[in-house]
Amino acid sequence: MLATWKARARQLKVESYALYLACRDPRTPWYARLLAGAVVAYAFSPLDLIPDPIPLLGYLDDLLLVPAGILLARRLIPPVVLAECRAQAAALMAQGKPVNWFAAGVIVVIWLAVAFWLARLAMDTGIIQFWMN
Repeated sequence: MLATWKARARQLKVESYALYLACRDPRTPWYARLLAGAVVAYAFSPLDLIPDPIPLLGYLDDLLLVPAGILLARRLIPPVVLAECRAQAAALMAQGKPVNWFAAGVIVVIWLAVAFWLARLAMDTGIIQFWMN
């Protein structure tokens, strides 16, 4: 059973990289590029929107959001383009996993914005003053 899960995870990585290659193909429609680009950026980002240490929710994005995004993007990309990109992705993925540092930066900015917003909310409501007294 573990071997099956590992094989599926490997296939998901190859499929994600195939979407990346499809985004760069001029035969792919703009709306498919937009969706596939967002899915790929999130899938290859070293950071998650919901960190993995958070029980259950941490892995929920990896188990639901990425596969759902891949399924939707695959339906929008022409089959010929996707087949070519899958073959190319399988060859390139054998050389190593790509990492998207730009997407990681965007996720860090989102987390910092949430932290800033929570800090402002705490200061405006007086919660911080209560704890400091």
